Amino acid sequence: MTMGMLGRKLGMTQLFDEEGRAIPVTIVEAGPCPVVAHKSPEKDGYSAVQIGFEEKRPHKVNKSEKGIFDKAGVTPVKHLKEFRVEDLESYPVGSSVTVDLFEAGEVVNVSGTSKGKGFAGVVKRHNYSRGPQSHGASLFHRRPGSAGASSYPGHIFKGKTMPGQLGNEKVTVKNLKIFAVDPEHNLLIVKGSIPGATKSLVLIRKAKV
Repeated sequence: MTMGMLGRKLGMTQLFDEEGRAIPVTIVEAGPCPVVAHKSPEKDGYSAVQIGFEEKRPHKVNKSEKGIFDKAGVTPVKHLKEFRVEDLESYPVGSSVTVDLFEAGEVVNVSGTSKGKGFAGVVKRHNYSRGPQSHGASLFHRRPGSAGASSYPGHIFKGKTMPGQLGNEKVTVKNLKIFAVDPEHNLLIVKGSIPGATKSLVLIRKAKV
């Protein structure tokens, strides 16, 4: 049970550390994330904090959403996410979670939706070897080969590696270090790369120690 934030991946660059080494980093615009609601063990069966990210135009908010935001006294937001925490009092409803939640050198896990690469064959998707390239190997160069079973069991087993959609799935990169924090501009600078395309939504969570 660790706290985290929602943010937007702005892109990658490189910065230099104290020893003059170039460090690849990803810039994330994180928060501020208003606390919209609490989930309590007595009422909901578990303890969690619900936070939001990115303001939403009032005319795009339906009545049920409006009631939730009005009750919390916060501006309507596009995205909501729950984080299970034990101490609800540290995050009162109506307050905001900012990048001050993190500090330089802290270890985090970052989740996002990977770039979609469309329909891909087994060579690209599962790193299969190519077939023979010589004469007599017609139309087999990048094919998966035989996949069918005998009369028993007579079907393809679930999980068989085959051509299909590549990317566009949830990916979590663990144990990344916070290189720097910029509270003035709501920026987190994370060492290394994180999933997703530029401007995609990401989730930054404190790594479990």
